[in-house]
Amino acid sequence: MGSDSGVSTDPSDTAKEPEPDGSTDLDESSEPDRTSRSRDTAFNAVTGDSNLSEPDDTPRVLLLMRPGRDRDLVADALGERYRIDTATEPAALGREFDCCVLDGAGFDRVGDAIATRRSAVDPIFVPFVLLVSERSGTVPTGAWDHVDDVIELPVRRRALVTRIGNLVQRRTTSRRLSETVETLHVKERAMDEAPVGITLTTAQPESNPLVYCNDGFEKLTGYGPEMLGKDCRFLQGEDTAVETQATLREAIDAERPVAVDILNYRANGQKFWNRLSVAPIRDESGSVTHYVGFQSDITDRKIRERRLEVMGRVLNHNLRNKMNLIEGYADLLRTDIDDESQRESLDIISETSADLMGIARAVQKIDETLADTDKAPVDLRERLIELRNRIHSRYPDASVELSLPDDDPITVTVVGLFTAIEEGAENAVKHNDSSSPWVEVRVERLRSGWIRVEIEDDGPGIPDHETRVLEQGETSLTHADRLGIWLMYWVVNKAGGGFTVHTDETGTLLRLDVPTRP
Repeated sequence: MGSDSGVSTDPSDTAKEPEPDGSTDLDESSEPDRTSRSRDTAFNAVTGDSNLSEPDDTPRVLLLMRPGRDRDLVADALGERYRIDTATEPAALGREFDCCVLDGAGFDRVGDAIATRRSAVDPIFVPFVLLVSERSGTVPTGAWDHVDDVIELPVRRRALVTRIGNLVQRRTTSRRLSETVETLHVKERAMDEAPVGITLTTAQPESNPLVYCNDGFEKLTGYGPEMLGKDCRFLQGEDTAVETQATLREAIDAERPVAVDILNYRANGQKFWNRLSVAPIRDESGSVTHYVGFQSDITDRKIRERRLEVMGRVLNHNLRNKMNLIEGYADLLRTDIDDESQRESLDIISETSADLMGIARAVQKIDETLADTDKAPVDLRERLIELRNRIHSRYPDASVELSLPDDDPITVTVVGLFTAIEEGAENAVKHNDSSSPWVEVRVERLRSGWIRVEIEDDGPGIPDHETRVLEQGETSLTHADRLGIWLMYWVVNKAGGGFTVHTDETGTLLRLDVPTRP
């Protein structure tokens, strides 16, 4: 490819006004330093010169052309926008590039390798451009089967840059599309293989027909793709609570998220408790187009909740009534018995009954505290002052001290936190055999959004087995008799905080670290 048939170098073009398409002829003489810069760029791209200033994400153009004036001028035209790499051998197609520009000789050498290169990066588009001279006047046979554009030389600089730019942009779009498709495939696989049921329905006025369900949904319900197009109400049955159905319908009609525990039916008629969460999906304009649903089997949890509910009722009602009956008869017998040993036996019966009554009250207190969902802000300072006064009135000889941040109401929304502090402070006085028990409650601000509450006393200390179960769990051999410490532990853990106990012969220190607004 001779220089007389290559890129235009007419110096007079530098003074021309731009053509209507905005292009100007390529011009070597009008900017004498540009060719040398392009050569340097090409050399640096090949050698990996660390002084290269272009960012790594600058598109690369491979010039598979014979050395000479044409290649220099093409490199000069493209060098300001792209990183230029040059080569003459077919092995160069193994390099990274965003567009390959070939002359006739280069095409003859690598024509068959172009298909291999395209196949290696499929489905991402990689463009090839063939430069042909005006003198030859012909395009090599089969060229259009391998290249994406054929540019006849001479060509104007702006036209060359624009045509190469269009192809590079196509490649960029292709890469982004491929990445998007791959991301969608990953998300689809994640949904298909998720351990919970996932459904997608379209938003329609009267119903929400199913358009997708994953394998988890089929395993959970027994229903699969055959139910596409139907509303998920096919999971409901005779014993499905009308109130729950109404809650779902109201939320969907209001286009807001909702979560319910609902009794559903599998394809074989088997009942199961389903934790169903539904959320609207909106388009760019904010209109709801679909609803996504998540389903998980909570049958075991619901049975356990019901069991605990019944056991709690028995413990808090039946047991209390029975213990009152035992205490009443013990009091009657005590008035008719003169034998001191028998009186002692009756005293033991009464004390044991009182202990069991205390356990029942403690269980009820824990249940009510942990079941509470009210996160209304609490002025901890005011409540702690009330607690101090109440303990003073019940235990006049006790010393109750408070250490609180100055001019700080210590507002928290931790459910049950005050109850936990109250439990720790009152037990510190109640279980202290000293004639003048001492307890101090300290509150301090930690890092932003966290507080620390410490309850320290000078009592006999908490037995090791009572604190060991907090870390190791309850067993038939190691268990806690004081439910109060479990109450504090559960309140703190529910808030995502930390609870520690330090106890020795000098007393006990309870530490509760919690976020103020969990």
